[in-house]
Amino acid sequence: MIADRRLAAVISALLLMLAGALAVCPARAADERVITQIEPAASEGGLKVRFTLTGKAVVRSFALKNPDRIAVDFDNAVPAVPFDALPDNPLVETVRHGLVTADRYRVIFRLKAPAVGTLTETSEGGTEIVELTIGEAGGIGAPAPTGPVAATRKPGTEASLAHPKAAERRLVIVIDPGHGGEDKGAVSPSGTMEKTINLESARMLRDILETYPDVDAELTRDDDSFVPLDARAAIARKHGADLFLSIHADSIHLKFLRGATVYTLSDDASDELASQIAANENAADRFAPEGFERNSPEVFDILLDLTRRETVSFSEHFAAALVTDLSRRKIDLINRPKRSAGFRVLKSPDVPSVLVEMGFLSNSDDEKLLKNDDWRRKISRAIAESIIQFFRGGKADALKAAETKN
Repeated sequence: MIADRRLAAVISALLLMLAGALAVCPARAADERVITQIEPAASEGGLKVRFTLTGKAVVRSFALKNPDRIAVDFDNAVPAVPFDALPDNPLVETVRHGLVTADRYRVIFRLKAPAVGTLTETSEGGTEIVELTIGEAGGIGAPAPTGPVAATRKPGTEASLAHPKAAERRLVIVIDPGHGGEDKGAVSPSGTMEKTINLESARMLRDILETYPDVDAELTRDDDSFVPLDARAAIARKHGADLFLSIHADSIHLKFLRGATVYTLSDDASDELASQIAANENAADRFAPEGFERNSPEVFDILLDLTRRETVSFSEHFAAALVTDLSRRKIDLINRPKRSAGFRVLKSPDVPSVLVEMGFLSNSDDEKLLKNDDWRRKISRAIAESIIQFFRGGKADALKAAETKN
């Protein structure tokens, strides 16, 4: 199970750190590598980042656009050190990182200006060194870029400008139609029930996702039944989900407010609206059967913190990409569409989780869209394409995949 593998990977990293013998620990799995040092440094005209690993891993660099970024993937590797700060440099604005799947660690550098990235790999005293050099596009000795960003390797370690085309493992997405059963969720003035809108939209998103190759999409409920919040997250863990996506269409006292919002988990709400929406969604468990277990078992705190840190980083990164993709596909969004709050349904420590409010049933214009099959198909397709693009670095051909299945 992917969730268990992710947890096991972090356990291994933690034990290696505590033992102080990262490079020689015999208990490490043969196919698992730990990144023990990440050393960024400003270089002439750009940035150089040195990664030290306990063994050789498959490493790839590639370019992402809109916005321009350079990314590095480490297969079968987990980090045992933080990477949150960059030195002042003329090319890289910010860095994001996290486990994008149970066996792939990704670092993404957002660029200030067109640039190229070059990877080199060497061995030093039983450890593996990977260096990424980010320099000006078209600079001396740099390969000519294609478009605004290019990512390359030195001879013998070629990297693609698109995401690597190596055989992909199956992608598992768990879609959570909010509310259900006794819990109607929001109800519009005309009587439209959120639980019905959520289920129909989740089914549509599932069907679209499954037209892509090697994608499994599962629902936390496929009928009008009540599922407690913690049980929804548990379903995602049971399936070993790469992503948990909760679908909603809330109501609020501000009748003029309309548009979609993407939420991630945080201890403190980003604003009053996020706090109110989270309170509405968290109240769903008032319908839970008496005696339902509301609290997860206690986990070793430091281990849980390490796991959650990577999960939150991934969730934030995906949420930002989803907001950008929804906007590009002409889906109306509220002001500041990426927000955060303490949503209980997003609290799984090892499954990246995001909640999407498609619109507000308290707004008559949004209600018309939410009840319209064509609009729901539009936003579902936008979400599906964003998921595939995020995980696989490019737009898959859903039609060809569907023809293959048929």
